[in-house]
Amino acid sequence: MLRIGELAKKADCLVQTVRFYESEGLLPEPARSEGNFRLYDDAHLQRLQFIRRCRAKDMTLDEIRQLLSFRDRPELDCGEVNLLVDSHIAQVRAKIKELRELERELMDLRRSCDTARTARECGILNSLAEAA
Repeated sequence: MLRIGELAKKADCLVQTVRFYESEGLLPEPARSEGNFRLYDDAHLQRLQFIRRCRAKDMTLDEIRQLLSFRDRPELDCGEVNLLVDSHIAQVRAKIKELRELERELMDLRRSCDTARTARECGILNSLAEAA
């Protein structure tokens, strides 16, 4: 059995992160010691590591909740898991597209001021001050 600090250290996260996932219902309530300390077992650690891997892939708490529901019921068909990941891939692609557009806009902005000038003459500042 692990206390919350030990669990957090093993999962490479903060104690507040463990508490947050508990409050969100992603981690089940731990047992309590006679001194009312939270006591976690290996199942908590594995679940926390799973959650952390999902978050590292930028998955939302709702997506993680859905994945955990399948993980908790291993007899279910994983077709919905595939659909969830396909949807997440589409979201990532859309975000990449938005970031590429932002990069183009910033590069255009940067080209508007290619030499050192006074701030009054700065193409970047003047472009940002103009209405679209």
